[in-house]
Amino acid sequence: MVDAHQTFVIVGGGLAGAKAAETLRAEGFTGRVILICDERDHPYERPPLSKGFLTGSQERDSVFVHEPAWYAQADIELHLGQTAVHLDRAAKAVALGDRTRIHYDRLLLATGAEPRRLDIPGTDLVGVHHLRRLAHAERLRAVLASLGRDNGQLVIAGAGWIGLEVAAAARGYGAEVTIVEPEPTPLHGVVGPELGSLFADLHREHGVRFHFGARLTEITGQDGVVLAACTDDGEEHPAHDVLAAIGA
Repeated sequence: MVDAHQTFVIVGGGLAGAKAAETLRAEGFTGRVILICDERDHPYERPPLSKGFLTGSQERDSVFVHEPAWYAQADIELHLGQTAVHLDRAAKAVALGDRTRIHYDRLLLATGAEPRRLDIPGTDLVGVHHLRRLAHAERLRAVLASLGRDNGQLVIAGAGWIGLEVAAAARGYGAEVTIVEPEPTPLHGVVGPELGSLFADLHREHGVRFHFGARLTEITGQDGVVLAACTDDGEEHPAHDVLAAIGA
């Protein structure tokens, strides 16, 4: 039986939010637990989005933290597809985009991060992608499969973890891949130049091309669709699709 006199609200439907709800019940909290998420999908784990799910080795259902039925069984109230737009700390209330106000006794903010956007001309073209959400991964998986069938070209801005993982997945589908990175090696600021060079060699062995020491300055297109990606050193890389993987 849920004690309606105590309400714990969680804003954010990722792994942290879902596990917080699970832990509250496991530790004996009997009040209301309300989880708010701006995505319509149940809470899921994000690492597979650039790994197993993207490569096709994992099915969609494998990314979810719990089975959908678990939330009702655990008396977790879900507000999916709803954005928290205002926090009133004095009144202890969260306002949602549909003007619903939810009062809380305790509040956990578990909203995660958002990918950085490319601030260059051409990002509004069809074929420019980011990877953060399940919907992004579903769309990108279909794109990579199509590029592989047609020997298509993918340009990736950024040689961090996401850029490298998507490059590996794209090569697995047979797509042509070029990574543009301002540093001299992949993961330069994370693992340093020596290990970064090892990552570069590994990906080159699998057919990935690197363009180090450069940044994208423009994405050009025709009829609203990507055609090429230009860099600040005057290079132009043919592209059917571009992925922005420049951090969060």
